[in-house]
Amino acid sequence: MPMRKPTQRARQGAAALAVLALAATAGCGGGQRPAQPPAHRDAQHSPASGAASARHPFTLVATGDVLPHDSTIERAKSDAQDGGYDFRPMLAGVKPIISRADLAICHMETVYGPDEGPFTGYPAFTSPPQVAAALKDAGYDSCSTASNHTLDDGADGIARTLKAFDKAGLSHTGSGRTAQESARPALMTARGAKVAQLAYTYDTNGYPMPDGQPWAVHLIDQKKIVADARAARAAGADVVVVSLHWGTEWQTEPDERQLALGKALTASRTGGRPDIDLILGTHAHIPQAYEKVNGVWIVYGEGDQVAGEMFNDTGERDARGNMSSIARFTFAPPVRPGARWEVSRAEFVPQWIDVERGRVMSLPEAVAASPEREEYAEALDHIRTAVLSRGAAKDGLKMSR
Repeated sequence: MPMRKPTQRARQGAAALAVLALAATAGCGGGQRPAQPPAHRDAQHSPASGAASARHPFTLVATGDVLPHDSTIERAKSDAQDGGYDFRPMLAGVKPIISRADLAICHMETVYGPDEGPFTGYPAFTSPPQVAAALKDAGYDSCSTASNHTLDDGADGIARTLKAFDKAGLSHTGSGRTAQESARPALMTARGAKVAQLAYTYDTNGYPMPDGQPWAVHLIDQKKIVADARAARAAGADVVVVSLHWGTEWQTEPDERQLALGKALTASRTGGRPDIDLILGTHAHIPQAYEKVNGVWIVYGEGDQVAGEMFNDTGERDARGNMSSIARFTFAPPVRPGARWEVSRAEFVPQWIDVERGRVMSLPEAVAASPEREEYAEALDHIRTAVLSRGAAKDGLKMSR
């Protein structure tokens, strides 16, 4: 959403703290999935020391901004059977894709209000905490929480959001209630692989960090991101995923900062091995390209996964704001000691929000079920064109369902 005057970027805790925090919590947990059972549901909470004995390929899916507008909140209220808010029906159409992955990552752009409300949409968001339970029900394991809206309700908003995530059993990264929590990445285990997720945002819409909490929200800083990634790797992470809230709203082409930062981060190496294995982008509100840079996949922008009617920077209704992609990457174990986990298969699934019904849809499934609906095919074609616009097909990226 539109930003206010940028604030001075705050530094977070030192990399050494991240190493200690990661070591202290290793093994704690918070698409079209292959036919094997979803082992990660139990494996997330198993000791990290036992994970290395049996490592297998795993699938990771990731989706875009969860951005509940007033109309979205009203839909969840009408879908509830108990007078509360139920966001599960919204995500039911993509739940099979999310829940069958070995690891599923979302992006929670907004913060939560008090249990009893009030809840608000744009411009300062406070969403119902029931969103967290719906994300867990859909199959998500972890969510990034660093965005330009993370400080919409100050430190209280962060605290309520992370409390709801903890209650739902979702890992989170990108903001924190304490310096120690903020320095700790989200840690997960997927079929024997130890995965660390880090998250950062370009700004907080001009809201300053809460008094005495310069670590409350992770701000994008190239040196800091690299240091955190190296700390996670040194503490035992096989795969390091970085979620970035960045880019220019309503612009399909990644901007110069995205391109420069993506190139720099993917070029960072330790002992010949990339420090970062995957970059997942959000914020632009529309689908952006996927690209393999320096041997590392970047998703510049996935688009909005949950949102109401979207209006672009000219004030016009823009259907692109209800289009997004589900990224799905299959990671294969190292072929030799000391080698990296490699992406052996890269896929995307076009996704669309039917705002009239308040439902998120897998477009390939929708097109197959209703070929007469021209808007489904048009949305699918637009997403595919945007995702492949930087030549990712030549590196093996395929549309899937």
